[in-house]
Amino acid sequence: MKKVHFIAIGGSAMHNLAIALHRKGYEVTGSDDEIFEPSRTRLKNEGILPDELGWHPEKLDETYESVILGMHARIDNPELLRAQELGLKVYSYPEYLYEQSKDKIRIVVGGSHGKTTITSMILHVMKYAGIETDFMVGAQLEGFDVMVRLSETAKYMVIEGDEYLTSPIDRVPKFHKYHPNIAVISGIGWDHVNVFPTFDCYLEQFRIYVNTIENGGCLIFDNNDIEARKIADNASVKTYGYDIHPYTSEGEDTFLIVNNDKIKIQVFGEHNMKNVNAAYNVCKQIGVSDETFYEAIRTFKGASRRLELMLENKDKNVLLFRDFAHAPSKVVATVKALREQYKDRFLLIVFELHTYSSLSEVFIDHYKNCLDNCDQAIVFYDPHAVAIKKLEMMTDERIVEGFGRNDIKVVHSKNELLEVLNDVPKENMVGGFMSSGDFNGFKPEDFII
Repeated sequence: MKKVHFIAIGGSAMHNLAIALHRKGYEVTGSDDEIFEPSRTRLKNEGILPDELGWHPEKLDETYESVILGMHARIDNPELLRAQELGLKVYSYPEYLYEQSKDKIRIVVGGSHGKTTITSMILHVMKYAGIETDFMVGAQLEGFDVMVRLSETAKYMVIEGDEYLTSPIDRVPKFHKYHPNIAVISGIGWDHVNVFPTFDCYLEQFRIYVNTIENGGCLIFDNNDIEARKIADNASVKTYGYDIHPYTSEGEDTFLIVNNDKIKIQVFGEHNMKNVNAAYNVCKQIGVSDETFYEAIRTFKGASRRLELMLENKDKNVLLFRDFAHAPSKVVATVKALREQYKDRFLLIVFELHTYSSLSEVFIDHYKNCLDNCDQAIVFYDPHAVAIKKLEMMTDERIVEGFGRNDIKVVHSKNELLEVLNDVPKENMVGGFMSSGDFNGFKPEDFII
């Protein structure tokens, strides 16, 4: 039995990989200095939750085949130092995924936005079509009990290709490690300014990603994205550009237009029509018929926290959605989707500045006009989040200036948010709550009447 140890097992990606290996029959151990929900319960249910928090280098020995190092760990982590001293093979999370899938056909979905949804659509269609696949996706999907699956039998591996860093000892983007046979770029918008201080530095990561595509592979890219198209033009592999899938909205329903027929689907917004076409092009490459693809996609309900309906009050015609949007391009796409889908309702947008980029004054102006397309905009700016990331506080006036909308309300706590929400219309309203955080513990039921 192969024996693997996880340093920082509690991470979202790490604990899912640990569970996948445990289910594959590996002996899995791990450690962390903090493990939050849902990782804690999921690890406990699998019987691989560490007995105690903290680092325990004395538990490592030569019997371990490999050690998997999470991004949460520091470069001087005592277990990492012990593993290096013992000469154990230390992998980053993406390196280990490649190791597990190097004999499979790898489909990697990269891009600044839409990665999770496109990956989820591909997996949904493959499951419907009866195509066995291994996978790694960054959200919980309906019909899948894990976010990572690894097997000996699957021909394919579908991977959500994150451009953030691999590990504390290998500071390059994760998607440089996967070497795809089929690669996707869903669009490019500058992000992670703490790691990629200029836009060109950020673009360079995507150029490198394309250069890692295996011989005979292909690149599928958003043909409407200028930067993605430039990179595709210089690629040495076959390229396929995709556009917005033809669609129409009738009232609050959305239909794909296919050969003059209309197919009702359960996701909406122009950005999701692009996502559908990205998934369609990938599925076409692996032999899924058009008939099967469209039969499957009509039942796709979306990925967790991607325009996910949190709460509905039918009596008052109120809907509240949550979305993971944080980069400017994502914010614009989400606001536009809600505005177009619910033209006749009051549209409230609450956006939390939570990532390093969004909390940085050097980046705030990139949000100019992002919240223009709604009736009321609230920006949540938590001083605690600023302190954790060791940044300087911005004034409320500077935030308002950055967004370029004078009537934006800036709030700093859950209680302040609730106070402002008291004045929002409670009938015929749609609310979009966008963040990679949690609004200081705010829950929709705190607000909805």
